[in-house]
Amino acid sequence: MDPMAQISGAFDLSQVAPKAAAPGGTFVTELTEATFESTLRGSLKYPIVVEFYSSRAPESSQMGQALAELANEAGGSWLLARMNVDTSPQIVAQLQIRAVPMVVGVLSGQMVPLWQGSMPKEDAAKVISELLKMAAGNGILGKAEPQGPVAEEGAEPVEDPRYTPAYDSMGAGDYAQAVIEFEKVLAATPGDAEAKVGKAQAGLLARVSVLDPAKVQAAATQDEPTIDAILDAADLDVATGAVEQAFSRLTTAIASTSGDDRDKLRLRLLELFDTQDPSDKVVLSARRNLATALF
Repeated sequence: MDPMAQISGAFDLSQVAPKAAAPGGTFVTELTEATFESTLRGSLKYPIVVEFYSSRAPESSQMGQALAELANEAGGSWLLARMNVDTSPQIVAQLQIRAVPMVVGVLSGQMVPLWQGSMPKEDAAKVISELLKMAAGNGILGKAEPQGPVAEEGAEPVEDPRYTPAYDSMGAGDYAQAVIEFEKVLAATPGDAEAKVGKAQAGLLARVSVLDPAKVQAAATQDEPTIDAILDAADLDVATGAVEQAFSRLTTAIASTSGDDRDKLRLRLLELFDTQDPSDKVVLSARRNLATALF
């Protein structure tokens, strides 16, 4: 892992909808040098915020409390991982940490510097919100599991091994292979919600990773764009955060087509629905519009 590599080419797919914190659970975990890598592996599925702190720095306590409150309020939209630099000399040296508190985001195993020093809770929430947008744009829409009332020191997070090959492929940028791996899970357990979402996200990222935005825009603005041009434009819309525009583009095309073309557009729209929070009002509205377009 290149710990300080920046995420590039981030797409804003959607905000990750928060959920209520589990009774007695917490979305805060304490890192050690032994659990550092294994915990950050979770960033293939959900965003992680790492807070480097020291009991010798008074502002660390206030910052840590604010971050813990934000993490639990988010209910699993992201995980807060706290690391005491006084007991982690190897990590401190590797990351060249010179002052604390220091806060970074982690997406797909890569660190994104957020801020250094203390910050009001409200401002920290805004910065983390931007990290969630970046995460969603990279297809990282999973939820962290509650860590339990008391995290067992030294315990490694439990990961369902069924998803490991798929998330390994996602982390390596091999989205096509990730689709295949998620399909294997779905073949064994057809109703697996995480695999369904993962497949849709990986499929979207596989498609947009080879698109030229300028060419897509030019093709989509023709008087009579081809079906493929419409599909590419919708994918790029979702990848750049224009989700409502993507759904409108597809439902409009569905209403004016028939046969195989209509079915191709319909299937792509359903797949893009799976990349989003199903309770989002944009998705619910688009589903109604789809029904109207079809019937």
